Amino acid sequence: MADLGKSSTGLQPNVAALLAYLVGFVSGLVFFLIEKESKFVKFHAMQSVCLSGGLFVLGLVLRFIPILNLLMILLDLLGLALWIVCMVKAYQGEWFKLPVVGELAAQQVGGI
Repeated sequence: MADLGKSSTGLQPNVAALLAYLVGFVSGLVFFLIEKESKFVKFHAMQSVCLSGGLFVLGLVLRFIPILNLLMILLDLLGLALWIVCMVKAYQGEWFKLPVVGELAAQQVGGI
């Protein structure tokens, strides 16, 4: 694992980054707002916000289009898989960037 620097949360940066995914949008936003030092933690926190927010909005759209309602099962499984992968990668200290939401998160923290 690369040197991730120091986190202002009092936790190891990889643990703080993992916890940013734990409750999706809520924990991501909390860690994004309280982290002052670690770009690694802020990146994963913002990626958590973007991922969970994006899946939530997509889920709302699919719920209101009856023919696409069946896609909700696939969306839920995809969301679960991405959530687990992101938590594991964060804990391993990787700057794992998802397509689209990862780029948005990187822009919010000043690039990675």
